[in-house]
Amino acid sequence: MASEITTLFLDVGGVLLTNGWDRKGRRDAAETFGLDQDEMDERHHLTFDTYEEGKLSLDSYLDRVVFHAPRPFTRDDFRRFMFSRSEPLPGMIELVTLLKKRHNLRVTVVSNEGRELTEHRIRAFGLNAFVDSFVASCFVHIRKPDTDIYTLALDVSQVRPQEVAYLDDRAMFVEVARSLQITGILHTDLESTRAQLAILGLSS
Repeated sequence: MASEITTLFLDVGGVLLTNGWDRKGRRDAAETFGLDQDEMDERHHLTFDTYEEGKLSLDSYLDRVVFHAPRPFTRDDFRRFMFSRSEPLPGMIELVTLLKKRHNLRVTVVSNEGRELTEHRIRAFGLNAFVDSFVASCFVHIRKPDTDIYTLALDVSQVRPQEVAYLDDRAMFVEVARSLQITGILHTDLESTRAQLAILGLSS
C-alpha cells in the first residue's frame, strides 16, 4: 500500500550533520584558543537565540562572545574552527536521498541555525542537491519550538500535516510537531529511523 507521506521535514544538526555549534564545540574552542569556557558559555546563551533568528550576523555574535576583549588569534581563525565542527552523520544523507528518489518525496529542512553556519553547511555538504526548501530560523526569524515555524513549513511545502514525517533529535521539537498532527520521529540512529520510516511505508 502506498504511503500517505509525501514530504519529509528534517532537522540538520543531529539528523543529517553533527550539531553546528554545540556545547562540546564551545568547550573544544575554549581549550584550543585559551578562552574562559564559563564566560563564553554565559555570553553565548545570552545572545545565541538572536543569532539563530537571523537578527545578528556571525561577526556581531563573535564580537559579543569572543572578541569583546583583545585576542591573540583572528576572527577568521575562530570562524574556520566553528565551521570545521560540521561533519555528516553516517548514512543519513544517503538515506534521505534514496527515499526522495524512490518515493518521489518533497524534502524540507526545518532547523534552528544562524545564517553563516547554515549557508556553509548547505554548500559544504551539498544539501540543496536533495532539499527542496530551507525553513531555517535565520531565514524566517522564528525558532523551534514555536509552532509558527512548523506551520510556515507546511505552507511553504503546500502539504497537510498528515502528509509529513518529521525527523528531529530533540524530543520536545518532535512533541510540538505531533501536536500539529505531523508524524514525528525522534532520531537517535540510522537504523531505528530507517525502521520507523519503513513502518510509514517509506522503505529504503
